[in-house]
Amino acid sequence: MATAGEPRSSRGVAGTRVAVGMPVHNGERFLEQTLDSLLGQTYADFELVICDNGSTDATQQICRDAAARDERIRYHRSTVNNGATWNFNRAFTLTSCEYFKWAAYDDLCEPAFIERCAEALDASPGAVLAYPRSRLIDEEGNLLADHDDGLALGEAEPHARLRKLVCALGYANPVYGLVRASALRQTRLLGAYPSADYVLLLELALTGTFVEVPDRLFLRRVHPQMSRRVNPTAAAAASWFRPDARARHRMECWRLFFEHFVAIARAPLAPLERLRCGLAFVDSGGRRYGDHLLREFGELALAAVRPHA
Repeated sequence: MATAGEPRSSRGVAGTRVAVGMPVHNGERFLEQTLDSLLGQTYADFELVICDNGSTDATQQICRDAAARDERIRYHRSTVNNGATWNFNRAFTLTSCEYFKWAAYDDLCEPAFIERCAEALDASPGAVLAYPRSRLIDEEGNLLADHDDGLALGEAEPHARLRKLVCALGYANPVYGLVRASALRQTRLLGAYPSADYVLLLELALTGTFVEVPDRLFLRRVHPQMSRRVNPTAAAAASWFRPDARARHRMECWRLFFEHFVAIARAPLAPLERLRCGLAFVDSGGRRYGDHLLREFGELALAAVRPHA
């Protein structure tokens, strides 16, 4: 797909350990604030790769102006919208640094975010992800609530990390933490289905531990233009992830349940540990998703018999 406006080579900067990837589509309302919060980090030696997914608002101009002011920015523009999944994954594959962070166009990071997370990963060689505690803010930047993800996964055994992850997942804020890129390359990255970030976090957790930085350095913005609020139906959500997706009845929870098992099957685990992970997910996942699975099955059965009623 065509790209434009790249201030320098897409291979990254020699010696830079951290890359931040920002996927964006029509993000003019919050984009400048987010860029300011990233470019003002106390850990200044990083590259920021912005992937503009066919924006039709002022996003392109905002990004080009920022790239002209700051040489750390690489701006890639697609001429068409290829969907959120393509753009999120592209923001990572265009980088080659040791540590990587996704940044949404509407969230904010306190100045010490990258520095504290990099220190945490440096101090914990077995960790694959470091994330700070969060605060939820509204569209004006006002504090809504403090939020604890509870995903400090320090357990030595993958099945124990899996159980804790599945039981605690909510906003999935740690997906915006700092990740060891070598571990992220072992995953399938972000899938083209709702709650694919849950599966991505599971694949990472099966690879290594998660470290929680105790400071509240991540400001997650809650606003009416959030993706699932503006794409409330299954068909709309599918199109947001991948524009060429067919609009049909989608058993979202069954798909999510299945993808967890795929993650376990492909993880670098010994056979006995793989079995333990499968059993742990049957238990914890069954309790978490059971009612949703039954509801979706009932809806599918009703849809199948309705034309004959």
